[in-house]
Amino acid sequence: MPTSFCPATRRCTSWARWKPPASSSGTPNYRYEFATVAVTHSLFALEHVLAERLGTNEPLHRLIERATDAGLIPAGLAAELDRGRLLREKLTQGAESSAALRPLQAIAMVRAVFDAVSLLLRPASGTEAAATGVGGAQPDGSLARLWEDHVRALFPDGFRGVDFDGVDLVLLDADVAGLVRRELKGGLDDSGIACLWGCIADLDKIVPLINEEYCASYFARLRTMAQVAAAPYVPTAI
Repeated sequence: MPTSFCPATRRCTSWARWKPPASSSGTPNYRYEFATVAVTHSLFALEHVLAERLGTNEPLHRLIERATDAGLIPAGLAAELDRGRLLREKLTQGAESSAALRPLQAIAMVRAVFDAVSLLLRPASGTEAAATGVGGAQPDGSLARLWEDHVRALFPDGFRGVDFDGVDLVLLDADVAGLVRRELKGGLDDSGIACLWGCIADLDKIVPLINEEYCASYFARLRTMAQVAAAPYVPTAI
């Protein structure tokens, strides 16, 4: 039977027979040291990428806030990164041990870092570059900028197949995205304009009903983008 040598006890232990020490309730206490290492090291990498992209050396929580405010990472992803940051701080301070982190939690945190780094290192698209004015200035409300922000945002986790008041969130998101793409490529015809105003009406109806923060902000931003796309087609007052 395979064995391993434990330097601490100077004894050989059978892998098949070894069990982790039990808690007071009798449940084994498993520890996942390498899961903790993976999360903490990935956050160091994120900190480095954020500092380079933003051109400033600040604490990680401020870098995450700055990147979110600049539209580089979506709010939901920023919240997941901040959970990892808080865990790292507690581990550093000795307030938590590696036993507090389960493998599935570690996977989610490391995946969030990978997603954030991918967005931060993503080269500017042609649309984003064309929308940039002299000296790099770009109007906050430009449709091209809103579209780029939307493309980078992740669809709210857990809300696929969900509808509010008969409005399917995935279909509404896809409809608005398709109409905005058509507007950016040359403009909407009469049927497209009518569909866009219908989507805005649906967004006005469902946004106040969403009680999850990231999902609500995602569809509020979608509504803003739809309104900007529809602005050229607002009838003038007679």
